[in-house]
Amino acid sequence: MIGKTIGELAAGDHAELTRRVETTDLAGFISTVGDFNPVHSDAAYAATTPFKVPIAPGIFTAGLISAVIGTRLPGPGAIYLSQSLKFSKPVKAGDTITAQVVVRDVIRERNRVRLETTCTNQRGEEVLSGEAWVMPSQVHILYEEERQAAASLARLALQPWSWAAQAMTAWATMVTSGARR
Repeated sequence: MIGKTIGELAAGDHAELTRRVETTDLAGFISTVGDFNPVHSDAAYAATTPFKVPIAPGIFTAGLISAVIGTRLPGPGAIYLSQSLKFSKPVKAGDTITAQVVVRDVIRERNRVRLETTCTNQRGEEVLSGEAWVMPSQVHILYEEERQAAASLARLALQPWSWAAQAMTAWATMVTSGARR
């Protein structure tokens, strides 16, 4: 895919992506960013809230907007400058979220684009809305999703070896620190 430059964008242009939210996606995101708020990660606690089950961190859903901007519109090479967000409904594991951006303003002399951003669930309910400002790439950048996916799979395949190396390092540290006592 090739992103659009400022000269190729017009008000009304739009793009979207749809993704099913899996429990493993949420667990990985929560672990990566360290947001262990129990409303996201503790089913027993979440059962005491109006949601009854853990909900996705809002910024997880906002990340889907970032994916549309970086891969579809304007696309590869775009710089995300700002984002306002309103979270209107919770997102839960099993939901299918469609993230959409619509070009509202193109400011060619500043290389800036204002986007309307929304996410809706499988029932068509808006779960997130906002506005983003982005700076499109000034040159075409070829983005090969397949190559990116293959690289991600390779990293995933090598992950157990990384864990094993970390475990061996920790074990060696414990053994050597115990030997010094």
